[in-house]
This record gives sequence, C-alpha cells and structure tokens, in this order.
Amino acid sequence: MKTFNMTLASINDVKDFVNLVSRYDFDVDLTSGRYVVDAKSIMGIFSLNLSKPIKIEIHSDDCDEFVSQIQRFIVE
Repeated sequence: MKTFNMTLASINDVKDFVNLVSRYDFDVDLTSGRYVVDAKSIMGIFSLNLSKPIKIEIHSDDCDEFVSQIQRFIVE
C-alpha cells in the first residue's frame, strides 16, 4: 500500500482523476478527516472537503504507472 497527500482543485481535476483511477483494478481510497471514500466514485469525492489536501491510499504494490499519471495532483 502506498500513501500520498494530494489536492483536487477544480471540477475538471476531479473528473480527470476519476477517469485515471477507473482504468485500474486495484482499490484506491481517499481520506479527508474521518471520511473515507472510494476514489472511483465521483460523488464520493465531492462529499469530501477539497479545500485542503486529502490523503490517497493505493492498495497495490504494482502501481508505479498509476502514481506517475497522478503526479500532478500529489503534494509534498
């Protein structure tokens, strides 16, 4: 499992992110505070507080290609 912090600053960012995540078979969760949602659910993502960074948890060890594709959303 890999964990990063990320931001989704606009509606288009959310749409692009969901399209990327949906291409992969492994599970990805997004966490904001005490809420955890499936990253493949656009409605779930919009239920989170997107004004600050959210945590992404990738439940796979073979996710380097995916991580490189979402690099623009990851914050340090």
